[in-house]
Amino acid sequence: MTRTSNDDANRTCDTADLGEFEFECGRSLPLEVAYETYGEYDGNNAVLACHALTGSQHVTGTNRTADEEGTGTDGQAAAWWSDVVGPGKAIDTREYFVVCANVPGSCYGTTGPASIDPETDEPYGTDFPPVTVGDWTRAQARLLDRLGVGPLAGVVGGSVGGMNVLEWAKRYPERVERVIPVATAARLDPQLLAIDAIARRAITSDEHWNGGEYYGDDLPEPHEGLAIARQLGHVCYLSKDSMGRKFGRRSAGREALADAFAPDDPASDFFPYREVESYLDYQAETFVERFDANSYLYLTRAMDDYDLSAGYDSNADALAGFSGEALVLSFTGDWHFTVEQGERLAEAFAAADADVAHHVVESDHGHDAFLVEPEQVGPPIRDFLAAGVKGRAVSDADHRELAPVHASLFGN
Repeated sequence: MTRTSNDDANRTCDTADLGEFEFECGRSLPLEVAYETYGEYDGNNAVLACHALTGSQHVTGTNRTADEEGTGTDGQAAAWWSDVVGPGKAIDTREYFVVCANVPGSCYGTTGPASIDPETDEPYGTDFPPVTVGDWTRAQARLLDRLGVGPLAGVVGGSVGGMNVLEWAKRYPERVERVIPVATAARLDPQLLAIDAIARRAITSDEHWNGGEYYGDDLPEPHEGLAIARQLGHVCYLSKDSMGRKFGRRSAGREALADAFAPDDPASDFFPYREVESYLDYQAETFVERFDANSYLYLTRAMDDYDLSAGYDSNADALAGFSGEALVLSFTGDWHFTVEQGERLAEAFAAADADVAHHVVESDHGHDAFLVEPEQVGPPIRDFLAAGVKGRAVSDADHRELAPVHASLFGN
């Protein structure tokens, strides 16, 4: 276990050996989970943060490398929620004990396709078991047991991390007091399923993917396919307005083209290389250096497969055991997970007789808003953790009070 100091006081970075773990697919293997904690645990103040698709356990604090901490987040540009989690911030680590665990199947320290199979002494590759959001949740629960953490004051996460939050309310309702699913939905819609399918096809069509067997110093990695997959993702994360504001139709110039990730084509001397292309190429170039292509396949499959109502008659039935409180956060410019989908989540909590508030943030940043607009996201989370749906959330941009959603509004 590593404990840091100064700006990251009371942060621990470690990997827990959880022993033999049976995945929902029925297969078992030894599972290690990389995690970080922040603050001091007093028995009642634990908050679990669930990261998004390609995030890691490094939720806040200064940049690190894998060599420094040994937990495999080398190359991640920055902690993913430093503006929301930390001393004096919305999730105040002077008050709360925050835990964030890297999910099974990822490549940031938790066992995944790139990990060594102890039986063969080779990377698992595509022999790694299929993973589900349920597997992530069960692994987190086992980790918390190992850490001696009891009932959770809250579980919070965005995007597929929000699905992880929903699974906590469904699977372990007695273990969590308040849940905050952010920019998420009960399941993906067909359009996003289609985009994810194309992203995976880009990876598996790369000649260097080699059936997932590309590990080794002498083997090229499927960077071209992973780059396209990442670019598709980024298009999903931005709104039309934000893309227009950031890039318009402006040319990036010939000098930018020389450094483009994608190869040149014969027509490029006539047509402009636009700023939006340059942005996507840059994002692809940095991403392929830090993330594993097989992990991208596994994690997108887990996201695509998730359905809150699986095994139940409805979303409300799936949440029937949850007696805590819920705050659903949605963003008007998010077409990845829409306000309407957030409203349906709130309706499901209300129909299950849970106290719930649906807080809609006016934003044109798209799906990335939950990461890039902490001034909009932090206040409702802070006040909800402190006082539940009766809390008041006010920010400079939005002076509306949190409005509780009552079951009577939906005819129940």
